[in-house]
Amino acid sequence: MQRWGPEQISRAAGARLTAPAGVENGPERVTIDSRDAGPGALFVGLRGENTDGGRFAADALAAGAWGVLVSQQYAVPDTDQIVLTAEDPLKALQRLATAWRRELAADVIGVTGSTGKTSTKDILHALLAPQRRTVASRANLNTEIGVPLEILSAPAGTEVLVLEMAMRGRGQIAELAEIAEPDVGVIVSIGPVHLELLGTIEGIAAAKAELIAGLRTGATAVLPANEPLLDPHRRDDVNTVTFGSGPDADVKIASADGEHVVVDHKGEAIRLEVPFTQTHLRTNLLAAVAAAKAIGVTPSGRVELALSPGRGQQVNLPGGMTLIDDCYNANPMSMRAALDELSATADRAAHTRRVAILGDMLELGPRERDYHVEVGRHALDRGVDVLITVGPLAQAMTEGFDGEAYPVRDASEAAALALELVAPGDLVLVKGSRGVGLELVCDALSNGAEAQER
Repeated sequence: MQRWGPEQISRAAGARLTAPAGVENGPERVTIDSRDAGPGALFVGLRGENTDGGRFAADALAAGAWGVLVSQQYAVPDTDQIVLTAEDPLKALQRLATAWRRELAADVIGVTGSTGKTSTKDILHALLAPQRRTVASRANLNTEIGVPLEILSAPAGTEVLVLEMAMRGRGQIAELAEIAEPDVGVIVSIGPVHLELLGTIEGIAAAKAELIAGLRTGATAVLPANEPLLDPHRRDDVNTVTFGSGPDADVKIASADGEHVVVDHKGEAIRLEVPFTQTHLRTNLLAAVAAAKAIGVTPSGRVELALSPGRGQQVNLPGGMTLIDDCYNANPMSMRAALDELSATADRAAHTRRVAILGDMLELGPRERDYHVEVGRHALDRGVDVLITVGPLAQAMTEGFDGEAYPVRDASEAAALALELVAPGDLVLVKGSRGVGLELVCDALSNGAEAQER
C-alpha cells in the first residue's frame, strides 16, 4: 500500500485523518501488535477482551511507525505524525482490506471446510505459484482479524490471493466473504466440528455455505461431490464444480501410481507428481485443481508442497521410528482419516508397532463422549497396537479399544509416557485438538530420538 497516501488510506478505511503529516507515501505493512510497529508500519489498535490496543498508539509512533489507526479516545494529541481514528478500528481495518483487494484486482479464492482447509490452501499455493504471483494465508490468520491482515500483506502485483476462512459460529464466514469478495469459494468438507456452538451437522453445513451465499453472480463454488447437506445452499447463478471419488464428480482421480497422479477435470487429463499418497490429501488435491482451473490455471508437473506445521507431516527419526505429526487440531472426521493413514503407512513399510497418541476433540457438543468412543473403535479396526489417550474426553476412546491402552491427563504426562513406551521401528501418530497442546509430545519424541542416536 505504499502508493496510497494518508488521505487515501483514510478514505478507504472510513477513518478520520486527525494528524496529517504532509507525506505522500503509504505504509509498507499493517500490524495489530505494537511491538511490531516499527518504521513503515501502520499500527491498528484493536479492542480486546482485557485491553484496547489503542493504548499503545503513542508507543507505536515513538517506535517509528508510519502511523496509527485507533479509536478516538486514543488519538495521540499534539503530534505531526499520522493519526487515523475510527469508531470501530476493526471495521476500519476490514474496509481497508476490501479496498486493497479491489486495488489488486487479483483472483481471490476463499477456502473453508470442517477439515482439510489448511492443507487444501497449501496445495493450491503449490499449484498456482509456478504460474501466477500468488499469496496464501499464513499460519492461522483465517479470522475476521487474520483475513484482512493477509489481504493487506499482499504486495502490488499479486495475481492470486488464496485465503483460508475459519469459523466458530453463524455469520462468521459471511463476514469473511464480505471482506474478501472471493471469485472462487471452496468448501472442502462438512463434518461434526463446532457442534457445541452450532448444534447440528445441518447447522455446520449452513455456516460453511455462507461462502456460497457470499459469491458474486458468475463466480465458482467448488464443493464435495455427493454432499447432500450442501444441496439446499447451491445457487443457479453460480458455477458449481464438484470433486471426489464418485463417478459423478466433475474432478476425480483417473489413475495413481505412487506419486504420479492423473486428475480427470471434466474429461481433461491433468498429470501431476505429488509428494504425498494420503487419501485425504489427494481429495484435497482435487479441490485445489478445481479452484485453479476456475481462475484459468492448468496445473502441471511436480507439485512442490510445504504443508503447514502439524498437518500430518511424516518425520523419520533416528532409530527407525517414524512420527506422523498431526497435532494441530482434531475432530471425528480428521481423526478417522489420520488413523487410516497410520494404517496405510504401516502397510507400506516395515514398522514394529502402530502407536496412536490421541488427545481430546473439543467443541463436539452433547455427543462428545460417543465421538471419542467411536474413534477408539476405529483405532482398533485400523490395527493400532498401542493407544495413549490424552485428556478427560479422550479417555472414552479406551472403551472402544480392546488393546494396550494408557489414559493420561495431559500432554506433559503423554510426553513422558511416550518416551518410555515408544521403541525403535515404531510408527507413531500424534493428534488432538489444539487446546491439548500435543506439540509437546512431538517435540519430546523428536528430541528423545536424536539424543539416543547421539
